[in-house]
Amino acid sequence: MAYEQLKLENQVCFRLYTAARLTMGAYHPYLDPLGLTYPQYLVMLVLWEQDKQPVNDIAHKLLLETNTVTPLLQRMEKAGWIKRTKGKEDSRQRIVSLTEKGVEMREQAKHIPECLSADIIKNAGSAEEIMQMIPTLDKLIEGLKHTTHNK
Repeated sequence: MAYEQLKLENQVCFRLYTAARLTMGAYHPYLDPLGLTYPQYLVMLVLWEQDKQPVNDIAHKLLLETNTVTPLLQRMEKAGWIKRTKGKEDSRQRIVSLTEKGVEMREQAKHIPECLSADIIKNAGSAEEIMQMIPTLDKLIEGLKHTTHNK
């Protein structure tokens, strides 16, 4: 007899993992024409909201470590979407800025959130239901950030 708490059907983590994996996959048709991966898209969202940010700030907003973000930024710089420069007050700090190509990409990407929402709504409920999940997910994320292993 299996332990109930160890059945896959009883795992919140499995649903979150699957939803995250499927969400990233759903972005592919929209990001591939731009040459962006999903993590690169998240960086671009951060920079489109506010350009010229330190690497540490970008990593913090994405809840990632700088050693995870740095290789991503290097590939993005090589693609010509961003540039990294030394900080004025602290030369160890790197400031990430959009290039002209990166700014232009925002226009090409502006339809992506609506397209993805339409895809999800078509198969999984209303926009209101989806939006109502955000506060619950935010609470979950906040709680997970404060677990022993995520500090």
